[in-house]
Amino acid sequence: MSQQPFSRPGAIDLSALKRPAPSAPPAGGAPGAPGAGGGPAAAGAGGAAVGGSAYAVQVTEQTFQDVVESSMTAPVLLCFYSRTRMPESGRLADDLATLADEFEGRFLAGLVDIDAAPGIAQAMQIPSIPLVVAVIDGRPAPLMQDALPLEELRAALTQVVQQLTAQGMTGRHQPRHGGPVATEDGEPPVDPRYAPAQDAMEAGDFDRAVAEYQALVTANPADAEAAAGLAMAKVLQRVQGVDAGAARAAAASSPDDVAAQTLVADLDLFDGQVEDAFARLVELVRRTSGDERNAAREHLLGLFAAVGNDDARVLKGRQALASALF
Repeated sequence: MSQQPFSRPGAIDLSALKRPAPSAPPAGGAPGAPGAGGGPAAAGAGGAAVGGSAYAVQVTEQTFQDVVESSMTAPVLLCFYSRTRMPESGRLADDLATLADEFEGRFLAGLVDIDAAPGIAQAMQIPSIPLVVAVIDGRPAPLMQDALPLEELRAALTQVVQQLTAQGMTGRHQPRHGGPVATEDGEPPVDPRYAPAQDAMEAGDFDRAVAEYQALVTANPADAEAAAGLAMAKVLQRVQGVDAGAARAAAASSPDDVAAQTLVADLDLFDGQVEDAFARLVELVRRTSGDERNAAREHLLGLFAAVGNDDARVLKGRQALASALF
């Protein structure tokens, strides 16, 4: 993947999009776009869903800001292309839309036709096409500048998602259409892949739950549901049978003991004291260094994953962690 410097570090500047957009054909009607010539695409927040993809949207100058803001939940990959100027860039956009479904919402593919939405390219100072920009928490970074073949693109995105999962970032986007049908009680049906792990959790067999979730994550590192389940199962596994009073007393007497503090953080999370668990480990990171600091940080990332990356407390915790580290 190309890692050339991006011309606009930091948050995306939307000021250029406040001007009236130049006259252009509708972005959703680009010739040859996925689903072109078929029925109308299903609408979703931040743009129209592309063809049959549940996790790809055609971005317009009017929906660009909403798409960027959705990166606070999970990454958005903006693909800048032009089917008329460079057909291979259009193929890259199609492939990205296909893979967005395969990764089940770990990222949203935002397709930007620079002929139909020139203001977006101008605002982001796009140097050339094709270009894929990753947007995380509203901040852009270049990801690739080549129209990779589908298999290479899949491998590259798998690496990206694995890195995000390792950092505890397991949030995912909701499908723009074609979501699961609810059961009679209003709850979505249970995915059979997760049934053995969920059965183990309900039975209190956390060792088996960890093994079941780990097998799912090993088979598909991009599976956000399995990664979150694994993180929570590990918390429950660690606190099982622990004398909470003794653990808290040990932590109080040894404030810099990583094992003692992380165990109490697990107990806090188990008791529903999520912010207390995060604050305890953030302060531990602040006070320690070297391997001890890294162990505290890794444990905290695991707790973030257990709670869920789209939780407001996790976002606040990540900000506190960044402050403690830097």
